[in-house]
Amino acid sequence: MLKRTTPIAVLAAVGLAIGAHNPAPVTKPYNPKIDPADFGGPIDNPYLPLRPGTVFRYTGVGDDGTTRELNIVRVTRHRKRIMGIDAVVVLDKVWSGGEPEERTFDWYAQDRDGNVWYMGEDSYDWEHGRWVRNDGSWTAGVGNGKPGVIMLARPRRGDAYRQEYSPGHAVDQAKVLGPGGRVATPFRAFSRTLLTREYSNLDKQYEKKWYARGVGVIQADAVTQSREHSELVSVVHRR
Repeated sequence: MLKRTTPIAVLAAVGLAIGAHNPAPVTKPYNPKIDPADFGGPIDNPYLPLRPGTVFRYTGVGDDGTTRELNIVRVTRHRKRIMGIDAVVVLDKVWSGGEPEERTFDWYAQDRDGNVWYMGEDSYDWEHGRWVRNDGSWTAGVGNGKPGVIMLARPRRGDAYRQEYSPGHAVDQAKVLGPGGRVATPFRAFSRTLLTREYSNLDKQYEKKWYARGVGVIQADAVTQSREHSELVSVVHRR
C-alpha cells in the first residue's frame, strides 16, 4: 500500500527543493548555510565566468545621463580567505568625466552546484586626491555581514535572491525576469541574453542587467531616478 504524504511533509519537500535551487532566498531572517567543503575550483558559471586574468571594459554615462564613465573590471589571480573559503578577488575601477571615482575589491566564490556567491567588498571613493573607504564595504562573517548569491547556477524566471546582506552597508537583492532578447553592444551583438532586475534597500534604486552565456554582464541600465547606463566594450584574457 502506498504511504500517504501529509501536507506538512509535502511543504517540507517543496521547501527543500526551493532551497536547493535558490540558496539565498529573500527571507527574514536571512541565514544562508555555508560549508567551506562545498566551495572550491574555478568560477565557471555560464552567466558569470570569472577566469583569472580576464579584463572587462565598459563605457556609459553616470546618474545625470550625460557624464561619460569608464568601468574596468579585472579578475585578479589573488584569493582572500573568508569564512574558510578562498574567494577570488576582482578589482572594479570607475572613472567619471575622466577622473577617478570609485575603486572596489569584490570577493566571489562558487559552490559545487555552480552558484556564484558574493562574499563582500572593500570599496573606496576618490576624495580630494586620495582614496577614502566608504560605508558600502562589508565582509561575510564579520559583524552582520552574510554572503549572498550574485548569480544562480540555474536561473529561472521569477527567482528572487539576496546578493549581499549587511544591514547598514549593503542589502542588494535580485530577481530573474527571464530572457532578455537580443542586445547589441560595442563588443558585439548577442542574440540571447538573461535579464535580471536588482534592487537596493538602502538607496531605493532599481537596475536592469543583461547577461550573456560565456561572458557575463554585457549591459546595465538604471530604471529609477538615475539615468546611469553601461555597456560592454571589450573582453581581454591575459595570462
